[in-house]
Amino acid sequence: MSNQENPTPLSKEEIAERRKEITAFYKENITHLKVQKEYEELLRDIEKARAERIQSQMFLAQAYASGEEDSEELDEPGELAKRTLRKS
Repeated sequence: MSNQENPTPLSKEEIAERRKEITAFYKENITHLKVQKEYEELLRDIEKARAERIQSQMFLAQAYASGEEDSEELDEPGELAKRTLRKS
């Protein structure tokens, strides 16, 4: 039989020893988790910067396209195109 099916009770000393082992395990891993957290935060910052850059590029492209449409309506730079009404 395995210990999980019929566990034997642990003494107070054994429980204290297990707690020390578990605490040591967690403390040892905190260092690694802090590094992982810093890594994840840096990744997040990079993705945010990329998204902002793409958004800026899209804004500039739209503004440039809008400016081209407006300039097509101009005969000469700075002057509005002359429009005449059709006579019926």
